[in-house]
Amino acid sequence: MATVNPAADPNSRLRRRVLLLGLALVAALLAWFWGPMHAYARTASAYGARVACSCRFVGGRELSDCRKDFEAGMGLVMLSEDAQAKSVTARFPGLASQTASYRQGLGCQLEPWQG
Repeated sequence: MATVNPAADPNSRLRRRVLLLGLALVAALLAWFWGPMHAYARTASAYGARVACSCRFVGGRELSDCRKDFEAGMGLVMLSEDAQAKSVTARFPGLASQTASYRQGLGCQLEPWQG
């Protein structure tokens, strides 16, 4: 009985080449679009934090209700609050995070961006 060398199989080589080409294409697309994706994520998280902080600590609404105030396309932004610090943090998964804090007489202000 003869054994087949998988490295010599033409279909195996073709699949490997297609897989490597696909990975290279994904890497190239990520590199190309990283700047705009990261900028969108930072802007969305800053907007989300500021709007949700105002909704929560100025408007007195529940954090879960504050999503109604978001613009379209903000579905990936996740919110969390620190009631003691009167702040809301918005996160765009894996790309950006921003916090806005309520200050008496000043309203909600974004914390300075880090990098």
